[in-house]
Amino acid sequence: MHQHFDGFDDEQWDEFKWEAHLNEVEKKSEQLRKFIASDPKGNIPRWLTLLQESQNEDDAFEAYVEEELLMDEAYFPEDEDDWDDEDDDWDDEDFLFGLNEDGFMDQADDDFDEFDEGEEWKSLSDQYMYTDYGSLEDLDAFYEAKEFAVDILKWAETVPVKQQSKDFQEFVDESLKIGAKLAGGHSFGFEPEYIGANIAYSKKALASANHALELLQSLKKKSLFVKKEYLEFHSVLFELRNDIGIYIQELRDQFRLGLE
Repeated sequence: MHQHFDGFDDEQWDEFKWEAHLNEVEKKSEQLRKFIASDPKGNIPRWLTLLQESQNEDDAFEAYVEEELLMDEAYFPEDEDDWDDEDDDWDDEDFLFGLNEDGFMDQADDDFDEFDEGEEWKSLSDQYMYTDYGSLEDLDAFYEAKEFAVDILKWAETVPVKQQSKDFQEFVDESLKIGAKLAGGHSFGFEPEYIGANIAYSKKALASANHALELLQSLKKKSLFVKKEYLEFHSVLFELRNDIGIYIQELRDQFRLGLE
């Protein structure tokens, strides 16, 4: 998502300027969401609607992420000269959730053509991931967030309606939002002028993970889980939260390298 903003004034924004801008974007996108929602009073949880409209939990999660990205996209003005026809990519699920058959290998540097799934490839994975050739699905933190969100959706479907409290609804939403925010950051890429946006979005993912952990602990008292299930959710979410924290630090290191 290489876009050009009037606010840049030839200045490279850091994560804090991007974060302030993103906070304004979120306020506007939330207003837009309420305006166009088929359920304006919010009586039906968005995750439930998406499940009803999707074939399975994986599809529901991808629909949630795509919707979040498109809502934010509406409030990121773009320079048409720089953007060209890239808007069409947002209609392509392969662009958001993996590469199509004509994607990566045709565009990537020749240096990557010779690698397979062996140790040599793995040793270069981080270096490769932090380029605009990297696929969102190959980002470990996003993959973990997606797996966690799908598991939470499967669990949420088993919870009786009368037990679906405000905390429950918020927990499901925050669990989905983790991956959506990571995807939003990844869409900006890793080039110096936009990596601040990637960091700002990833910090939103971290905040959602932390909030989800708090909510999970509060839900433990509601008898919504068997012990093994709760411990598994807590373990995965705790590790995911830590991995996102490490990812943010790595992005900050990339940003500092870009300033040198």
